[in-house]
Amino acid sequence: MLRYHKLLAGASWMAEYGDPDQATDREWLLKYSPFQALKPGVQYPEALFTTSTRDDRVHPGHARRMVAKMKALGIPVLYFENTDGGHSGAAEMKSRAALQAMEYRYLWSKVGSPVGGE
Repeated sequence: MLRYHKLLAGASWMAEYGDPDQATDREWLLKYSPFQALKPGVQYPEALFTTSTRDDRVHPGHARRMVAKMKALGIPVLYFENTDGGHSGAAEMKSRAALQAMEYRYLWSKVGSPVGGE
């Protein structure tokens, strides 16, 4: 959250999230930034990050950097970057369905399928 405004459309969000270059806004952003909150020696559950190379609103660098930091800290993490997608990971219905199937399969592997079975 301290560099979001430097990538793609991020600067347009400053009215909502604040300006990281201003001390008071920066202090607030530091309190809830997931990237800044990661700490060594803490056990975190495995996470799945998905993004799109072609997202023109939320730069995929945010997910890439978070995953890299998690790996460096030895935190289990899975990562998928759709090279054909757009904002929210997919631009077409077929890609969206495939991405959602991957996300649901991941969740089911962690908590079990809501419809039973594997």
